[in-house]
Amino acid sequence: MASSGCTFEDRSVAVLCCRFCRQVLSSRGMRAVLLADTDTDLYSTDIPPSGTVDFIGSCYFTEICKCKLKNIACLKCGNVVGYHVICPCKPCLLSCNNGHLWMFHSQAVIGINRLDPSGAWMASRGPQAAGQGTLFFFGCERVALGQLARFGGKHR
Repeated sequence: MASSGCTFEDRSVAVLCCRFCRQVLSSRGMRAVLLADTDTDLYSTDIPPSGTVDFIGSCYFTEICKCKLKNIACLKCGNVVGYHVICPCKPCLLSCNNGHLWMFHSQAVIGINRLDPSGAWMASRGPQAAGQGTLFFFGCERVALGQLARFGGKHR
């Protein structure tokens, strides 16, 4: 889906949390810029959030392009946190994009860059934290067991 010549490999991956209730919404967020309005900052993900958001309201179209969208809300607190691109329009599909169709408003989520077990920032093509042992949540931060000492956490 992404156009050739576009690079997204060096973008960092973030855990996305609802700004209103701190519920983790996605562990594969990436900073994004709206194709139709480059002044709009967003987060996006390529994997549908499971059990954390649901659709709310009716489908709609933007004035700038013809993408079909539907808002998504946090299941814990009910606040709208973004939208899903149900059907991208042809110009958006042909422009430089990363194939992410789940968009989160930067004012509705908190993005926390993920770290790999060595403590290095994890890029989008780097190792996946899910396969690297037990993960714990500290507020809205997701850290691997090996990183607990750096955060002063205790294993329970």
